[in-house]
Amino acid sequence: MAETAPSDALLKPALETIAREIDASFDALLPLPDDPRRKLVEGMRYAAIGGGKRVRPLLLTATAALYGVDRDAAVRAATALEAIHCYSLVHDDLPCMDDDALRHGKPTTHIAFDEATAVLTGDALHAFAFEVLADPATTGDPFVRVELVRTLAGASGAGGMAGGQMMDIVAETASFDLPTVTRLQQLKTGALLGAAVEMGAILGHLPPEGRTHLRGYARDIGLAFQIVDDLLDAEGDEELAGKALRKDEAQGKETFLTLLGLDRAREQAHMLVDQAIAHLASYGPKADLLRALARFIVERDR
Repeated sequence: MAETAPSDALLKPALETIAREIDASFDALLPLPDDPRRKLVEGMRYAAIGGGKRVRPLLLTATAALYGVDRDAAVRAATALEAIHCYSLVHDDLPCMDDDALRHGKPTTHIAFDEATAVLTGDALHAFAFEVLADPATTGDPFVRVELVRTLAGASGAGGMAGGQMMDIVAETASFDLPTVTRLQQLKTGALLGAAVEMGAILGHLPPEGRTHLRGYARDIGLAFQIVDDLLDAEGDEELAGKALRKDEAQGKETFLTLLGLDRAREQAHMLVDQAIAHLASYGPKADLLRALARFIVERDR
């Protein structure tokens, strides 16, 4: 049984605050150069500023706050994490991938600029993320910086998000069973959500053996997040979502919905969130924001 939910008064201002902080961080760290690179940086700013729910940055900063981490350090690490997420969206939207024209209610980067600029925008955001993490301005502890870089790199590559995206492409022409779809989504969606929690713990100097409960929380919300994404893709409002929906069905992909059915998938998402919240029992009221965020994942409408 899930613990008593805190009011929306906890989550709404936290989401608004982290959105402002991440936008301000990108704005400060991505000044426009007065030379031929300007269009590239304009693309980076277009892709990174003023869009998305900022769930991953909030996960990172809320986890870091459990251990009294300096807010500026947490926001810088969260900016790096969000840069990886933004790069992935820019590349996912390209004609050679998902071929989407709309993202967060505005034209995708390759539509607003051009395909070459979009490719370079994604490349540059990827590099930018690791520049930020490796900078002593993020943390003066070189061992923490190395662990942050290693964690985000692992969650981004073949053993994480990129590997999951490759599985998703293969899914268009193959029939996947439930364990394979689960693995796909643990990589494609869950890896960066897990990295957010892990990076917050790293900033807090929590040793790996002390992160078991947080890893369980991250694993469960990652799967719940994707199940809800599948539900929204099938039942959601395109105008509210700010992107094209019902593409998985059109491409014939196996998803949690096709394998479980709507009702069972919805039940599974709620069960996973209850399970995630149970992992936080030892943290007491300090983890109320993480609990509220878990509930938001199954209650969101976009």
